[in-house]
Amino acid sequence: MIGRKSAMGGKASPFFLIILSLGFFVATYNLVTLVIHNLNQESSKELMGARVSGRKIDISEGSKRSGPRRPFHVALTATDAAYSKWQCRIMYYWYKKMKEEEGSEMGGFTRILHSGNPDELIGEIPTVVVNPLPSGMDRGYIVLNRPWAFVQWLEKTEIAEDYILMAEPDHIFVNPLPNLARGGYPAAFPFFYIKPSENEKIIRKFYPEDKGPVTDVDPIGNSPVIIQKSQLEKVAPTWMNVSLKMKDDPETDKAFGWVLEMYAYAIASALHGVQHILRKDFMIQPPWDLKVGKTFIIHYTYGCDYSLKGELTYGKIGEWRFDKRSYLRGPPPRNLSLPPAGVPESVVTLVKMVNEATANIPGWEDGS
Repeated sequence: MIGRKSAMGGKASPFFLIILSLGFFVATYNLVTLVIHNLNQESSKELMGARVSGRKIDISEGSKRSGPRRPFHVALTATDAAYSKWQCRIMYYWYKKMKEEEGSEMGGFTRILHSGNPDELIGEIPTVVVNPLPSGMDRGYIVLNRPWAFVQWLEKTEIAEDYILMAEPDHIFVNPLPNLARGGYPAAFPFFYIKPSENEKIIRKFYPEDKGPVTDVDPIGNSPVIIQKSQLEKVAPTWMNVSLKMKDDPETDKAFGWVLEMYAYAIASALHGVQHILRKDFMIQPPWDLKVGKTFIIHYTYGCDYSLKGELTYGKIGEWRFDKRSYLRGPPPRNLSLPPAGVPESVVTLVKMVNEATANIPGWEDGS
């Protein structure tokens, strides 16, 4: 039985911030290495693609709205750390703006705050407070709180919409987002580094052979995903339990590291027979994705480092940079400098959108 007492509270110590920074560095380094290794392969593939159980579907046809509007509720999990707060404020700004655009099917919005206590943003952003895992259970892997947060939120909240978008604080809506789910098939973004087939030995610990082929486990995480509320209500408890079991298994923990919870969601979905439409146009991730085009979300998880000649410096601190990890203690200032000439459209758009949000969010200069 998970306890109800909050395990978080007060301000983060300098030691905690140092450990957090080191964790971010290691995770970023590993992901950058993976990206560089796969960059040529990924760039040669078709950007716009979708799959259900290995079958290609017509993505352009799937994007067209027909019939009645199918609104989805936007939900993101967050902590009460300053680092999380400023990202949530920018994300919510762009949600409100894109919600009103033609083609959007966004409904309500909830920040699921898993600190156990309200913070000063509850008057600015619609928020439901839930409890973190009991002290020590996440073992420093803070995203392990995400599935537990969704379980609590679904149990305690009446949600008007039939669909839910699971999003994250470092998402910016760059185009109006329609409901990409189709019938019983949720929509998800495929991550190239989630490779169930290449990790079958480990996957089979949690997804036995009698459940089906390992290819039924989609190469996704829980976000971004648009899913029927009724499906998520079934998947979320399993996602939580699989996450905890995976963290308790040393081999799995070592193999999956910072993406363990992503694998847990993919496995939990497969255990319930839920397969996703894979939408590569759901999201872009600068600096690796160069164009915005008709995509829907900018995910600024990677640092963007460039020389003054506009050359990407691949994980090395550039003469010009934008990296969310530069702002662990507080928000970025207003009016960030734009990238040098030659930097891709995706990075320029990201910085312009951050600047627009910070210029229009009241009290930004006071920090968050």
